[in-house]
Amino acid sequence: MAKEKGRKLIAQNKKARHDYHILDTYEAGMVLTGTEVKSLRQGRASLVDGFVQLDGHEAWLYNVHVPEYSQGTWTNHSARRKRKLLLHRVEIEKLESKSQETGHTIVPLALYFKDGRAKVEIALAKGKKEYDKRQTLREKQDRREAERAMSAVRRKQRA
Repeated sequence: MAKEKGRKLIAQNKKARHDYHILDTYEAGMVLTGTEVKSLRQGRASLVDGFVQLDGHEAWLYNVHVPEYSQGTWTNHSARRKRKLLLHRVEIEKLESKSQETGHTIVPLALYFKDGRAKVEIALAKGKKEYDKRQTLREKQDRREAERAMSAVRRKQRA
């Protein structure tokens, strides 16, 4: 059997980038059961309500929805169980000290397979205010309009 190579995206948390200023990102492994891995290989997961909590020098991932494996039996996992994250001690200590500051939280950004192993990208983040969210949307819209205008000019020059 050939070994998987590269990165295969399973789920992404676009809402996190909208709701938070991303300060720092980390890649963590996860402790999973067999049926969870099979369900993830089918590309089924949701990170929308997910968050990371540090408890006794361990990182835990909460509220990430991995649906039950369709061909699973009584050994199936529960869909929203807490999952242990595999991080280096130095990274956990860094996250612990930073997340205790006011307004900081740790959120999952992406869930993916990297060389056949399930990984989650987590981020130390600070919540955005409502006006920050509007400003981000406005900048994104302005950028999109500028790109449209430049591509229209290029098309006219070619014609």
